[in-house]
Amino acid sequence: MTNKRIRKAVFPVAGLGTRFLPATKTVPKEMLPIIDRPLIQYAVDEAIEAGCDTLVFVTNRYKHSIADYFDQHYELEHKLRKAGKLEQLEQIRAPLPPHVQVVFVTQHEALGLGHAVLCARDVVGDEPFAVLLPDDLMWNRGDGALKQMADLAEQTGGGVIAVEKVPHEKTSSYGIVATRGFEGRSGRIEAMVEKPKPEDAPSNLAVVGRYILPGSIFQTLETTGRGAGGEIQLTDAIAATIKAGGHIDAYHFEGRRFDCGAHIGLIEATVHFALEHPKHGAAARQAMLAALEEKRG
Repeated sequence: MTNKRIRKAVFPVAGLGTRFLPATKTVPKEMLPIIDRPLIQYAVDEAIEAGCDTLVFVTNRYKHSIADYFDQHYELEHKLRKAGKLEQLEQIRAPLPPHVQVVFVTQHEALGLGHAVLCARDVVGDEPFAVLLPDDLMWNRGDGALKQMADLAEQTGGGVIAVEKVPHEKTSSYGIVATRGFEGRSGRIEAMVEKPKPEDAPSNLAVVGRYILPGSIFQTLETTGRGAGGEIQLTDAIAATIKAGGHIDAYHFEGRRFDCGAHIGLIEATVHFALEHPKHGAAARQAMLAALEEKRG
C-alpha cells in the first residue's frame, strides 16, 4: 500500500440474519433500528467521516430495502413537505451527503466474507479500501473507529485491522492476532489465528469488524481456497498477505463496540444510544430507572 487516503468502503450485507428471525424474514438485519436509525446508517456515517466517498454494498438479490433506504422517496417527501414537517423531510432526504455515491453489487452465492469482499473488486480496483461489518456498531465521543484507522494507514502506508482486548478464556470465539510488539494502540501483525484455544492464543487481541486493506488482497482472494465451513475466508487472505511480507497493523481503537449480530448486543446498543440521545436521553433514563424500581419492588 501507498500513503493514500482511503476513498472506498465495502459493506458485506448479503447475510440472511437468521439469528433475528422472524423479524429478519422481511427486514434485513442491517435495517434493524437502533432508536431512530438503522444499523447500516451508523456504519455508513463512520465510513464517510473517515473520508470515504464511494460506498459499495455487497448484497443478495432479495435485499431491496437497503437500496430503497438510500434512494429518494418522492411520495413521502411530498407528504412531509405539505404537512410542514421539515425536520423529518431533511432526515429522509439526506441519508448521504451529495458528494457520496453508492454502488450495489450482488453476491449470487453465499461463499463467505472473503468472497463477498471479492465481489467488490471491479468497483474498488487496486487502491486501498475499507471493509465495515455493520453488525459491529462502533461508538466513540471523538473520532470514529474507521477514521482513527484511516489516519494510521495514511501515516504508515500499510493496512490496518481493528482489534479489541477480550478475556483469554474467550479467545476461541474470535480471530486473534500475534503482533511484533504493541505500543500505544497499534502493533505490526505477524500472524492471525482463527479461534484458538485459550492456552494456544498468541494474545488477547481479537479482530473485530473494521478493516483497511490493500487492493492486492483481491488477487490473493482469487487464489485462496475454501477454508472453514467451505467458504472463502477473508482471514486466510489476510494471513497470506502478512506471510508474504505485507504491512498490516492491529489497531486497538478508542471507543466501544456493540456486537449487534447477537440479541444482547443489540439490546445493549439500544440502551446505550437511548441514554446518549440528545432529545430523548433524559426521558429514557427516567423510564429505565422506573423499570428497575418496579422490578425490585
